[in-house]
Amino acid sequence: MTDSTFHRLHDEERLLLTRLRHLRRQPPSDPAEAYTVGERVADKVAAAMGSWKFIIIQSITLAIWIVLNITAWMQHWDPYPFILLNLALSFQAAYAAPFIMMSQNRQASIDRRDAKTDYDVNIKAELEIELLHEKIDKMREDQISRLLTVVEDLSSKLAEIATTKT
Repeated sequence: MTDSTFHRLHDEERLLLTRLRHLRRQPPSDPAEAYTVGERVADKVAAAMGSWKFIIIQSITLAIWIVLNITAWMQHWDPYPFILLNLALSFQAAYAAPFIMMSQNRQASIDRRDAKTDYDVNIKAELEIELLHEKIDKMREDQISRLLTVVEDLSSKLAEIATTKT
């Protein structure tokens, strides 16, 4: 890259390009290493509760609970209106919601970081493309200048040949 091309960039763009080139050379860090135990637990709970396996198991458990308490096959430990079942589900919801929110908040921060990285990469690509355009334009100008010089030389030689023949 020539200095003349490099000076066409604004100072901010030059600093950004230098910073992005430096960042490219650093190996990416593994985000899983920075997780706390609570964040890992929140992710596992949110992943488990957001699966079809959990929905099916919970649906089967609720159906068995209700059937066993409605039918006369055994002693009713939670008769209709299923207050104990309601308490258990409320307890589950009270603990599940914060885990899910923690996991979503952490995922949102990861998404913001990834969006920032994507933005930086896009800016870097834009600046690099702009520099390439300028470099190609400069090469074309030099090429046209050389061609004009050659044409002028040939024209003068043709003029000399024409004057010597006459």
